[in-house]
Amino acid sequence: MAEDQVKESQPVGNQPEEEEKTLTENNDVAEETLAEESVVEEAVSEESVEEGIVDVEVDQFVDKESAKEEKQEVPPTEELLLPRDTLLSAGIHIGTRMKTLDMASFIYRVRPDGLFVLDVKKTDDRIRTAAKFLARYEKAKVAVSATRLYAHEPVKKFCEVTGATPIIGRFIPGQLSNPQYSSRIDPEIIVVSDPRADIQAVKEASKVGIPIVALCSTDNEFAGVDLVVPTNNKGRRALAVIFWLLARQILRERGEIGPDKDPQVTIEDFEAKVTRSDDEET
Repeated sequence: MAEDQVKESQPVGNQPEEEEKTLTENNDVAEETLAEESVVEEAVSEESVEEGIVDVEVDQFVDKESAKEEKQEVPPTEELLLPRDTLLSAGIHIGTRMKTLDMASFIYRVRPDGLFVLDVKKTDDRIRTAAKFLARYEKAKVAVSATRLYAHEPVKKFCEVTGATPIIGRFIPGQLSNPQYSSRIDPEIIVVSDPRADIQAVKEASKVGIPIVALCSTDNEFAGVDLVVPTNNKGRRALAVIFWLLARQILRERGEIGPDKDPQVTIEDFEAKVTRSDDEET
C-alpha cells in the first residue's frame, strides 16, 4: 500500500527507479528486523519458562532447588483450582519417606532427601470428584473426622461453611455403630483427614456400610476407603488449603456460590492456630 501511495503522488511514467528500489529495500529490512525481534522474544519467553523458579514457603522440607523441579509437575497451561505456585507453596504435594503400593499411582517422583512427591494434577482432579460426590448428600448427613491436631481447625471451618457434621478429636468407639450410644450420629457419608489416625472412624464406617472419602499421603493404605484424595495430610497449611478448596467446590456444585466465586472465609481462616504448648504435645 505504501508503494501505491507513492506512485499515485507522482506523474505516471516519471517514477524514479532509484526511489522504488529504496522502498523495496526498506521493506525487506523492516521485515527482517521484525522476524529477528520475534525470534528473540520467543527465545526469551522459552528461557523464562524453563528457568523460572517458584518461591515456596512450605512447612515441611521444601527447598528452592526442588521447587524448581516440581514446577514441571503441572504444565503452565493446565487449569487448576488454584495456581500451581499456591499449591506448591502450601506443600500439598509433599509426602513422607514411606510409599505404599496403594499410593504408587499418585506419586510423581522421589526427592534426593527421600521424600515422595505427589502429583498435583491428580490431587486437583480428586478434589473435583470428591466435591461432586459430597454435594449430592444432605448437608447434615456428611460427617468429617479429624483426629490429628492440625486437622481440627480446617475440619471445623469446613463444617461451618458446608453444613457438615464435625467429629473432632478422639473418635469415641460406637459413635457410628452402637445404636444404644447416646451421642451416636447417623451420617450417610464420612470424610477422614487421615485414614491411619482416624482408623476407628474408618472401621466403624466400613462396618455400617457408609462410604468413606479419605485424604491420603504416600504412607496410607486404602483398606475400607472408597474415594482417595492424594495430598499432604499432616501439614498445617496443606490441610487448610485442601479443606478450603473442597468446601469451595462443594458450594459451587450446590449452586450456593457462582462457578468462579470464592466463599467469604479465606484459607487463613482454615489454618490451625497452634501454640507452643500444642506443638510440644504433638
